[in-house]
Amino acid sequence: MANSIKKLTELRHEFHQYPELGFQETKTKTKIANFLKAKGIKVIEGVGVIGVLKSGSGSKTIGLRADMDALPIQETSKHAYSSKHPGVMHACGHDGHTTMLLGAAEELANSLDFDGTVIFIFQPNEENGLGAKAMLNEGILSSFPISEIFALHNLPGTETGRIITRKGLICSSESLFEISLKGQGGHASMPHVGRDTISVGSEIIQSLQNIISKKLAPGSGSVLSVTEFTSDGARNVLPGNSLIKGDVRSRSKEDRLEIKRLMGTLVEGISDAHEITGEFSFETEFVETINSSDQTETVIAVAEELGLSLDKNCEPMSFSEDFAHFSNVVPGCFFLLGNGQTGCASSPLHSSSYDFNDDLLPIGVKIWSKIVRKILPISEM
Repeated sequence: MANSIKKLTELRHEFHQYPELGFQETKTKTKIANFLKAKGIKVIEGVGVIGVLKSGSGSKTIGLRADMDALPIQETSKHAYSSKHPGVMHACGHDGHTTMLLGAAEELANSLDFDGTVIFIFQPNEENGLGAKAMLNEGILSSFPISEIFALHNLPGTETGRIITRKGLICSSESLFEISLKGQGGHASMPHVGRDTISVGSEIIQSLQNIISKKLAPGSGSVLSVTEFTSDGARNVLPGNSLIKGDVRSRSKEDRLEIKRLMGTLVEGISDAHEITGEFSFETEFVETINSSDQTETVIAVAEELGLSLDKNCEPMSFSEDFAHFSNVVPGCFFLLGNGQTGCASSPLHSSSYDFNDDLLPIGVKIWSKIVRKILPISEM
């Protein structure tokens, strides 16, 4: 086992050294495909990589998903295996997620102690919310009769190996908005001649903050953040054009749609009051991630049987997860796995000092393998 863990650690470090952005995971896909083929697992390559492993005569098929893309971040940690691609790093642990699923695929291929079919799903472009939809559009569910699906994500700052999940909503949606303001630029000394958009934009930004605090019920868990405010103004030029961008997180579709409606009404009203043109767009990149009851019970039972620390009714997370597109059409469970409370393992996700905790690798392999054996048991004669 020690030798196996060493090999998994080396594999994870290789993924970490050569990170690739969403839909650019060419070498990552090749490495994954070659690993699976070497274990006798059928491989199908498309936008992602799919491994198919069948044992026994069981007709049931389940899916296990790992993400494999990196982020456009310059790594600041100085590991021997730090990123060799400037400005790109595995700052979210997808290198570890991929390695754990490969380790489970190897173990299950060696033992074949289950009855049914496992689909190992290695998904691209999770970070932008596009990879799951691309695999669905490619026909993964029409090609494979997956009856339930699972995914995990590491969580820094939490006890190593602690499983965290809940039934129902577990991750928020993410919607990106843009507000384009068009007025009349002019001289800074004569604001009354033009219709500058920077003051109107400031008023809109301040008013947006009232939507969550005044228009939604307390405890909605929604977040509205303005992240960019740019204009074509200069030192002595009042801007005629301004652009506001931002991010909305919601825990329910109803709140998400209400925020969209209120934002549109607010932009239109303030723009009209100042006699400028305001255009508003609101695009949902990630929908809410919903855990099905039976699949969540499976993960809870696996955690208990493996003797792992467990939080089975956590608070919903404010971050978003592309897995939602899978679990919207197939019953599934998304769960979190504690990454550790010290060193780089405790650095926040998407930070330049973050690193996946290699101590999680054998734990993740055990969890995935146990889930398969639990859902696809060999029948006793």
